[in-house]
Amino acid sequence: MKQKLAHFLKSLGPGLLFASTCIGVSHLVQSTRAGALYGFGLLWAVMAANLFKYPFFEYASRYANATGTSIIDGYLRLGKWMLWLYAIVTLSTMFFVTAAVGAVTAGFFDNLFGISSSLGPGAVQYLLPILFVVCILILYVGQYKILDSLIKIVGAVLLLSTVVAFVLTLIKGPVSSQHQFFEPSILDPSSAGFAFAIALMGWMPTALDISSWTSLWTLERIKQTNFKPSLRETLREFNFGYIVSAILAPCFLLLGAYLLYGTGYSMPGNSAAFANGIIELFTQTMGDWSYLLIAASGFSIMFGTCIAVFDGYARTTERVATLLLQGDTANKSTASKTGSYHLSLLFVGVGAYIIIYFFGTSLKDLVDLATTISFIVAPIIALVNFRLVTGKYIDKDQQPSALMRWLSYIGIIFLLFFTIIYIVYY
Repeated sequence: MKQKLAHFLKSLGPGLLFASTCIGVSHLVQSTRAGALYGFGLLWAVMAANLFKYPFFEYASRYANATGTSIIDGYLRLGKWMLWLYAIVTLSTMFFVTAAVGAVTAGFFDNLFGISSSLGPGAVQYLLPILFVVCILILYVGQYKILDSLIKIVGAVLLLSTVVAFVLTLIKGPVSSQHQFFEPSILDPSSAGFAFAIALMGWMPTALDISSWTSLWTLERIKQTNFKPSLRETLREFNFGYIVSAILAPCFLLLGAYLLYGTGYSMPGNSAAFANGIIELFTQTMGDWSYLLIAASGFSIMFGTCIAVFDGYARTTERVATLLLQGDTANKSTASKTGSYHLSLLFVGVGAYIIIYFFGTSLKDLVDLATTISFIVAPIIALVNFRLVTGKYIDKDQQPSALMRWLSYIGIIFLLFFTIIYIVYY
């Protein structure tokens, strides 16, 4: 038992980073909005997305442990066309995703320190380049190590406060008695509810195209600790993070449903006002004394998420570029090369700020666009990840079980079904 715990702690990191990436926007923003707008009408979408997308995230960690390379290397093994396709998918989403996460983080920062009230509402837009520079500098200096340490601290604080707020909200009860667990109008492809459901599932628990990050972080953790866990230990660590994320998603939905649904209150589109609305949900149940604590932990988790997004996209960009330029002759090591990693960080930051410059800080539009793009490309990533762990690329004893395979089939059908409907109608 003692040895199992020691091994778990040595491998602990990638799963928590994954959970942080999920909680940052899909939970704090999208799940809360879902509850506020539709009560429990989209609970099925939250639960289904967490269940049916699970295998394809797990496969990235599985592949990294089994082969000692990232799943991005696996895409090249399928053919250079697949690596190019993944490069296009990454390029089409990463600036929108980073911009959306940055806008949310800036909103929580503004809420915590009252920047807008002192310098005017336009001040938030000037916070973003400062925020991006800070994230880049932190990763310049510490890379994975500082990111790993930061997430473990702030994630624990937010987890505890969310559970407390959830329990107190259950005890207090809903402000409205109009709740129902299924809203038929949401399934009408021409309705605003259907479009929102697609956006919600696009980042629930997070975008499927960033499953590659968990494989990169798994390999970086092995390098950092000089400890190679077994496949079971790697998957146990990933599952811990995934389960935490999956449990918190309906908690945030319930907070929005119990405290806002039926009141006529609409979550603001402005990032700072939205952040304030999220924090007030907690203080309504925990008391005014908790405002500063929740504001600080909310900003901290979003700041950690923002750093994780920069790190994930920089590592991805670096690895994709290396494989495209060098092909099969590329070094099998996926460790970050300092110069190209730093250049990739700058590339992500500049691109994301250009998106924000044109979109402004209209948080809801930015998030919905990023999440919808992620949902549309999800079936492609799901199919490829599944093929890499069920074919000739890893040993039979390291391949997923029959149950996981069946869950994968259902998941692929689920993703394809909603994607096709969305493409046809929109």
